[in-house]
Amino acid sequence: MNNIIKSITPTSTRIPVKSPFILASRLYNNYPAGNEKMEPTYYIENREIGNDFNLESPWRMYHGKKVPGFPSHPHRGFETVTIAAKGFVDHTDSVGSTGRYGNGDVQWLTTGKGAQHCEMFPLVNQDEENPFELFQIWLNLPKKNKMVDPYYQMFWNEDIPIVENKDSNGNISKVKVIAGDYKNAKALNPNPDSWAAEKENNVTIWIIELDPHAEFTIPATTETANRTLFYYEGDSLKIEEDEISKNNSLDLVPDREIKIKNGSKLSNLLLLEGEPINEPVASYGPFVMNTQKEIMQAFNDYQQTQFGGWPWDRNDPVNPIDSGRFAKYSDGTLSYPKEN
Repeated sequence: MNNIIKSITPTSTRIPVKSPFILASRLYNNYPAGNEKMEPTYYIENREIGNDFNLESPWRMYHGKKVPGFPSHPHRGFETVTIAAKGFVDHTDSVGSTGRYGNGDVQWLTTGKGAQHCEMFPLVNQDEENPFELFQIWLNLPKKNKMVDPYYQMFWNEDIPIVENKDSNGNISKVKVIAGDYKNAKALNPNPDSWAAEKENNVTIWIIELDPHAEFTIPATTETANRTLFYYEGDSLKIEEDEISKNNSLDLVPDREIKIKNGSKLSNLLLLEGEPINEPVASYGPFVMNTQKEIMQAFNDYQQTQFGGWPWDRNDPVNPIDSGRFAKYSDGTLSYPKEN
């Protein structure tokens, strides 16, 4: 192993991360065609409907009983950055927001002092399969912002900067800049109370696509940052002289350029980096705070207030099959991608 790779961890779903990130995971499913209710047209035998995480199966229902996904559940003290790379997500939350996003869109949710949300995966294609790929990244909040009001916004795929490069042989690489900046491209503004909102925290979230044989260099950041590179699609690539196969997560030295040479197939990577939040972390289930006492308080508050309650008539709502991509915020404001 060369001196810019600290460690390599085999993974296909749960990505090992360091502060300021708490958790990162990739959900990938080859869902079948759906029916008029956006449910799968068949169920695989012996799956545990409502608690289905069988990684050996071609697709999973997770906590959904009719439509795949995650019915209403609470969070406090951190943010979720959800990249819907393929397929669609129907969002609802306890402050009254709703929407549908997918095929490259990103949702950024600050849970702050407490919010419930629901993430269902409607199978909108009735005459063909519904491929699905999603990354959910938990970004911690500093103590001063853990009890802010919840805040939610959409980054439509059409608005997210993508920078295209050509190497000396004409091979193309593309960088989708979800957080941070790259060359002359700056990401859309993160939520106002986010650790990413302060430039000196160097929070970076990129999706990197490499054509066959493309060469690409990740620029150096500060020596104090944490840097994770997850290789999830392709065959193999080289970092310096080390050959890396897909479904591996790399902990990399942050203050060195990372030179990558792709193999013979298209490759995709997720880059996560940022300055650590140098504060104690206490986490349990859906809550991330600084002390165990605060975790217990979060459970007590949720039991007593339900974080404002649930304004929807079911805990797993989905939007109409033909609703398209949209976001409706709690004040009634509507947002659509440019194509609409």
